[in-house]
Amino acid sequence: MVIASTALSSLDLARWQFGITTVYHFILVPLTIGLSPLVALMETRYVRTGNEQWRVATQFFGKLLLINFALGVATGIVQEFQFGMNWSEYSRFVGNIFGAPLAFEALLAFFMESTFLGLWIFGWDRLSPKLHNLCMWMVALGTNVSAFFILAANSWMQHPVGAVVNRTTGRAELDGIGGFLAVLGNHILWTTILHVIATSFLVAGTIVFGVSVWWMVKAARAGQDYEAHELWRRLTRFGAITVVVAGLLTAGSGHAQGQLVAQEQPAKMAAAEALCATESGAGFTVAAFGDCDGGVTRIGSAPYVYSFLATNDPNAKVTGLADAQAMYEERYGAGVDYTPDVMTTFWSFRLMIGLGMLSLLIGAIGLWLTRGDRLITSPRLGRIALWTLPLPFLASTFGWIFTEIGRQPWVVVPNLADPVSQVFMLTSSGVSTVVSSGTVLASMALFTLLYAALGVVWFVLVRRYVREGVRTQTAASVERVRTAATSSTASPLLSFEY
Repeated sequence: MVIASTALSSLDLARWQFGITTVYHFILVPLTIGLSPLVALMETRYVRTGNEQWRVATQFFGKLLLINFALGVATGIVQEFQFGMNWSEYSRFVGNIFGAPLAFEALLAFFMESTFLGLWIFGWDRLSPKLHNLCMWMVALGTNVSAFFILAANSWMQHPVGAVVNRTTGRAELDGIGGFLAVLGNHILWTTILHVIATSFLVAGTIVFGVSVWWMVKAARAGQDYEAHELWRRLTRFGAITVVVAGLLTAGSGHAQGQLVAQEQPAKMAAAEALCATESGAGFTVAAFGDCDGGVTRIGSAPYVYSFLATNDPNAKVTGLADAQAMYEERYGAGVDYTPDVMTTFWSFRLMIGLGMLSLLIGAIGLWLTRGDRLITSPRLGRIALWTLPLPFLASTFGWIFTEIGRQPWVVVPNLADPVSQVFMLTSSGVSTVVSSGTVLASMALFTLLYAALGVVWFVLVRRYVREGVRTQTAASVERVRTAATSSTASPLLSFEY
């Protein structure tokens, strides 16, 4: 298929626009997915134990959840509109399939989480403690169900199942109810959802851990030992345990996901190692520069590791980019470069792994430093804790860059195990043909500026409420709050009053 130069410009701009808006949006998404169940668990601890510190923690991190949720909704709306604006050919071809899980996400999951979040915000003094806590658990369920349906759509693009091409209309369609169930049962989906949820807990746990360490140091150095011990040390260990458990689950699920990718998208995994030729016992390269045409310069390599990552067998043969290109040409036609951008895929893969493992290590160190009722009192460690906050966000972002750049030039990757259905699509074929490059450029500039402004708002609000902290906790102040909360004559506490 020959594309005009104007279309190529539109294609590049449409890809850039979708990439920019998606990265902006997905900075917020994992925090909402992971923080909502953590806030629900904090409130559960409060309801079960009556410990006021857990109520304070619930309301403090609940504020951060609300800010993140609101900005996440604002930045997410544009994503779906782009399928009609910039990617109308893609939507025309697979809309029957792609739209189904997105409809469930909007009509079921989003409305559920929004409704129960409203009840949680305004129900502190109107609902019973258990019912109020249930509202937050429903929010957590809604956010994760929402993630499930969105990832179902994305996983189908990575590995199409349950679909057939209607020869009359030339469009891909769901193969009945069984086809939709196949989309929801996609093995790529189930490894992806586990990996994304684990990553989200890693992100949220790092936020709880980093903020709590910073405030622990401040409280301890200000002589507020009760607050430092009873509130911030408790939350530090809560966050650190979350980081360690989520980090291990992220690593394990990522390993399983990588093996599936090696089977379904051999070019992506070959690019992740800059593996130009098929090799047995392939090693894992620490750093590399160049490409297969001009030669790849490698720095540091661990033998057999890449083969193990791809197959669980250190001696296994792993497909290289040259053989992957030949295979795709044989099946889907010559004249197309089926090799993704090697260096982008290579480095995003390593940054994803490195930053994720660093977050896990920091959480383990924090857990060790607070053992035996110990406090972290070093200002340097408090500042370091704050600087660790972006690490899992960046790891998650690089993970998605690897996932999406690595599948190029496909917008719908062909299912290698199903050569009959012929459900696949090149990215160049999915872009809108009636939208000019100038229009895409204008909208990209507008959305980029808008998202940048929303990003500033998000950062300012989060920074403000983190620095504001909580009302200084003492044994006497906790008792006063408990008495006011249980007194029939006292005026009701305001939402988020602590």
